Amino acid sequence: MRHRPRTDGNQGVIVEALIAAGASVQILAGVGMGCPDLLVGFRGVNYLIEVKARIKPGTNADKYLTPDELKWHEYWKGQVWTVGSVQGALELIGAVERTGT
Repeated sequence: MRHRPRTDGNQGVIVEALIAAGASVQILAGVGMGCPDLLVGFRGVNYLIEVKARIKPGTNADKYLTPDELKWHEYWKGQVWTVGSVQGALELIGAVERTGT
């Protein structure tokens, strides 16, 4: 029996903000095995995004990844990003200007 996928508490607000900015969002959290949480399309570009809560500013977000997520990121031949906030997600896709923090 497959259990319900665990998601970080901030995923819902990030998804809502991405959609409000005009992005399409497919939630991949149920795939498991380290696959990123979101597939986001915006202005003709696709983004694979891992959502993490409580990323401390100025730290490498990848240090928050689980062993399965690290393995998946190393395996993947394309780009994948880790974000911890609405602002970070919107900056990533270019929906808002980067704040520099």
